[in-house]
Amino acid sequence: MAVVREFTLPDLGEGLTEAVIVRWLVEVGDVVAVDQPVVEVETAKAMVEVPCPYGGVVTARFGEEGAEVPVGAPLVTVAVGAAPDDLAPGGGAGPDAAGAGPAAGPGAGAPPASAREGEADSGSGNVLVGYGTSASAARRRRVRPGTPAGPGARASAKAPEAPAPAAAAPVPTGSRAEAAGPEAAGPRTVAVISPLVRRIAREHGLDLRGLTGSGRDGLILRTDVESAVRALRERETAAAAPGAGTAAVPGEQRIPLRGMRGAAAEKFSRSRREIPDATCWVDADATELLAARRAMNVPGAPKVSLLALLARICTAALARYPELNATVDTATQEIVRLPAVHLGFAAQTDRGLVVPVVRDAQRRTVEELSAEMARLTETARTGGLSLAELTHGTFTLNNYGVFGVDGSTPIINHPEAAMLGVGRIAAKPWVHEGELAVRQVVQLSFTFDHRVCDGGTAGGFLRYVADCVEQPALLLRAL
Repeated sequence: MAVVREFTLPDLGEGLTEAVIVRWLVEVGDVVAVDQPVVEVETAKAMVEVPCPYGGVVTARFGEEGAEVPVGAPLVTVAVGAAPDDLAPGGGAGPDAAGAGPAAGPGAGAPPASAREGEADSGSGNVLVGYGTSASAARRRRVRPGTPAGPGARASAKAPEAPAPAAAAPVPTGSRAEAAGPEAAGPRTVAVISPLVRRIAREHGLDLRGLTGSGRDGLILRTDVESAVRALRERETAAAAPGAGTAAVPGEQRIPLRGMRGAAAEKFSRSRREIPDATCWVDADATELLAARRAMNVPGAPKVSLLALLARICTAALARYPELNATVDTATQEIVRLPAVHLGFAAQTDRGLVVPVVRDAQRRTVEELSAEMARLTETARTGGLSLAELTHGTFTLNNYGVFGVDGSTPIINHPEAAMLGVGRIAAKPWVHEGELAVRQVVQLSFTFDHRVCDGGTAGGFLRYVADCVEQPALLLRAL
């Protein structure tokens, strides 16, 4: 006898709490094997194919393509031990009975209680990072602060093929949820320790239940409350401005800020909001660097990219100026210097800008850096980067010269403390050995967090980078 198992969106790790359904890989009635991918989703970090831990026949799908689904919401139900013929009309387990048809009711497709209780005893337990199918794993999953708790929170997400509700956003005083009263809003966990934070929120009429903190385990910090208060005041000012409104203009396009695009927008905004950044720049003669690369790329040897040479220069410069390989802990008001260089580099893809990370870049040779950066770039273009390959960078290298521009003042990749920008390398008049000559010149820019260092340190770092670009032999001293 077939047993219906419900497979929910697993815990995606890295603090991610929702995903957007990009493409269904199975239809209702398809036979799936254990750990076969059933849906492709886009998180704020990457595209992920989600494997189902149960083998059997798909009886229902939940959510349309383009819908946002919270962690813990059902994705599919699978009849374990059923054959495709068992799902034929009249067999009691067909698409209509499973709730996949248009006339299915809200509760259709839900597995029986006995089946749900048995979930812990079947399935591979091999879904995504930090998530398994055992009951103990399900009990360990944390509830995000500001998210409704209790049985009703999950039941509300069980309408098959219906768009999932939008992710929770800060709820200021006067919102619909608050106007409906505490019962409508549901019980919420408010992760606040500081009485000062509560007082600031109370004085400005801010509902802490709607905030997701930036501290460890979602702890709401003073900076989170102050940012939410500023955003609330800006919305109120914009609403009061003459002509303000949301009336659509004929022919306009509206693109949702969600998934990777939304995550990037939030990170850029937070960087500008929190980091007092400054930029310095210098022109450098890259003729000798290009000559060194040509000498390295002899026939039969592994190819060395220009980006890898620049990455090697960055690691040598950070060894001299370790205070720039750091972050600022706003909760404790401390500068945290990091022991390893996890070097991020900007890569443009069809899905937008991503920043893959080369782990322990300071330990790699130029050839190893070139090979790893090529691998990460190709994986990024196919949307297959893992969360580990996109997170926990400590310094970013941004080569915007590929777009044919000379200079830029980039936004620091929060929570890092600095970023090196490289413009295009172009033939320009240059004074070389006392004579005017045509040389290959590049503009280097360096954006840094002024809390971490002063201009002297930043200038010293950039000058050393420029010297290595002009005289690559200087790198031999760093070996």
